[in-house]
Amino acid sequence: MPSTFAAKSGLSLSRTPSHRQQVSRRRLALLCALVGLALASGVIGSLVRPAAEALPNHPATGPFSYFPAQ
Repeated sequence: MPSTFAAKSGLSLSRTPSHRQQVSRRRLALLCALVGLALASGVIGSLVRPAAEALPNHPATGPFSYFPAQ
């Protein structure tokens, strides 16, 4: 016989998440942390990088710059 104290209508009581739900939440939290870190590093990198006109047109050193020119 069902208990008379069991809630049959309204909000059900929250249960402890299953192991599978806990693992999926951890994965989602890790994925969100990685995406957030990537976005933050991209924003910081774009703010720190010098302006395009401040960069030289050619590099100061090349692949043969360490050898004396003949």
